[in-house]
Amino acid sequence: MSESHPEKLNYRAVQFLTSAPTLAECPPDEGTEVAFAGRSNAGKSSAINALTGNNKLARTSKTPGRTQLINFFSVTDTQRLVDLPGYGYAKVARSMKDEWQRHLAFYLEQRECLRGLVLLMDIRQPLKEFDLHMLTWSVKAGLPAHILLTKADKLKNGPANNTRFAVEKALKEQGLDTGVSVQIFSATKKNGLDKLERKLNEWLALEE
Repeated sequence: MSESHPEKLNYRAVQFLTSAPTLAECPPDEGTEVAFAGRSNAGKSSAINALTGNNKLARTSKTPGRTQLINFFSVTDTQRLVDLPGYGYAKVARSMKDEWQRHLAFYLEQRECLRGLVLLMDIRQPLKEFDLHMLTWSVKAGLPAHILLTKADKLKNGPANNTRFAVEKALKEQGLDTGVSVQIFSATKKNGLDKLERKLNEWLALEE
């Protein structure tokens, strides 16, 4: 499948595959995979549920950072979405947070079937420390990243677009813009879903 005309996948048919408490228990490193990551309040579960049209697929928790499992969802037999553990407001020891970061870094840098990273940020609080860590890892690994500025319905169009421009400028200034794209997104109003789907189609359809 060519990159210019990627296969159009049916995200409404996505199903839960498995949860892995450690990287060693992830599914076989084959096929193609796109990972979703974000701070615990970034709306990651809501975005995945909006994409798949299934409000129960990715669990939303009232206790941010509670889920510490890597969750895998099958798009097809060889194409997967991956929900990485949230991070940010979890009331856990610093040592545990450091351990999460080591696991995430290893996954981003060593997972051969990983084709891209969707990094979610609350549009009102973009580019926090964790976000910059994730972008640094992805750029270092040569892994494309697509930033979703979530909860855009909380802002009017003007301020939302201004934030997107500011994020793009900051990434360029910090040398983190290589292979990185940015879009505005609202899970509540389904704004930006088509653009997200096109990016996922592009990545998941890449041949091994």
